[in-house]
Amino acid sequence: MSPRTVVVGGGLAGLTAALGLADRGDDVVLLEAKPRLGGLTTSFRRDSAVGPLVVDTGQHVFLRCCTDYLALLDRLGVRGEVDLQERLTIPVARPRPGGAPVTALLRRTGLPAPAHLGAALSRYRLLSRADRLRVARAALALRRVDPAGPDTDRRSFGDWLAAHGQSPEAITALWDLIGVAALNAPAAGASLALAATVFRTGLLSSAGAADIGWSRVPLGELHGTAGRAALEATGATVRTGVRVTALRRDGRGEDAGWVLTTREGTAAGIELTADRVVLAVPPAAAEELAPPGTVSLAPGWAARLGAAPIVNVHVVYDRPVLDGPFLAAVDSPVQWVFDRTGPAGCHTGQYLAVSLSAASELVDLPTATVATMIVPALADLLPAARSAQVLESFVTRERQATFDPAPGQAASRPGNRTDAPGLVLAGTWTDTGWPATMEGAVRSGNAAVAALAAPARRTAVAA
Repeated sequence: MSPRTVVVGGGLAGLTAALGLADRGDDVVLLEAKPRLGGLTTSFRRDSAVGPLVVDTGQHVFLRCCTDYLALLDRLGVRGEVDLQERLTIPVARPRPGGAPVTALLRRTGLPAPAHLGAALSRYRLLSRADRLRVARAALALRRVDPAGPDTDRRSFGDWLAAHGQSPEAITALWDLIGVAALNAPAAGASLALAATVFRTGLLSSAGAADIGWSRVPLGELHGTAGRAALEATGATVRTGVRVTALRRDGRGEDAGWVLTTREGTAAGIELTADRVVLAVPPAAAEELAPPGTVSLAPGWAARLGAAPIVNVHVVYDRPVLDGPFLAAVDSPVQWVFDRTGPAGCHTGQYLAVSLSAASELVDLPTATVATMIVPALADLLPAARSAQVLESFVTRERQATFDPAPGQAASRPGNRTDAPGLVLAGTWTDTGWPATMEGAVRSGNAAVAALAAPARRTAVAA
């Protein structure tokens, strides 16, 4: 008889694990507390002054090197719903008081790595010639950094950059331009191990590794709707609006199963049995649900992981103001801005979404205060916005968008396997070696499947 496996959590990690286990023949039940699948990469409907909008919970892109994520899109049958650049191209703008912004283009060539970035750096006029040369030397040095080295995670990326001759201007105009969005922290607050993974894999491993991809449809459709359909096609059961409130062993020994206590609407205390369980929930929920002693970290590991917020500012103009799918900004309150007019179903003007990572100073500010900062900043970057009318603006917040990627956090990231047979963990916060990205989430889900396929640990855990 096929083992019954319950996956708790329907984000990308949970969806990946559930699909992988169902494909291996497990009788899979996926439980998600929210009314929709997709976790932090989903969408919701919002009434606005221009009509109903489908709003993504965050602005998520991927790179060509995100091989596990691309494989998931293939498995979901939605690879055709995303765009992927033929060649890395990032338009960048710096505001100039009283005038047109200074613009630059980071575009790779077809040469092998790392020579593919040489022309992009040589023409990047937001940096001085001396800084461009120093950036090139630092990039070559970064190729020699071992992300798994014993001291790498404990060192900040900012400290490493300073030691390799990077000026504050270079850090702002190049390293943080990419790193803040990928790591959800500026270089000074980011682990060197995580930064090295991002830059080595994305920019230095192969010429096409950093080519950028994005969804042409709402993320809820790309991940949640497609994920449910794919799971149900395997015979798996998908239940949303079901929260797991407790988890305990059902008996003793390695053959013991699991009992999950759930709450669905007003019905609480409903029990569900399983042979195996995947906890693909946020770290605090995972630590609360996992029986004591099953995670090989000192109690309080979830709190030590911390959290880093992301804020999104959504602005609808009465006319197009941005050419192209996105723009990155330097020396501006704006970081990255995306055109989401089509996916949102906006039929009037242009709908832009501004993504603000590492947003601890913004996340608790009133909506009007944040909008007052961002809307004028958009006009400084986009001359067409100066004469356009803002039809709608609003702010969305993810207070716990990622774990805190600060130096030393690797010690608080548990592996997928636990000391309880049949219980594994999945999530970007597990020890994937990656920052909290869509690729990291999918890798963790795949690792959870592999952990359940491996021989069980022999550690005895009390029922």
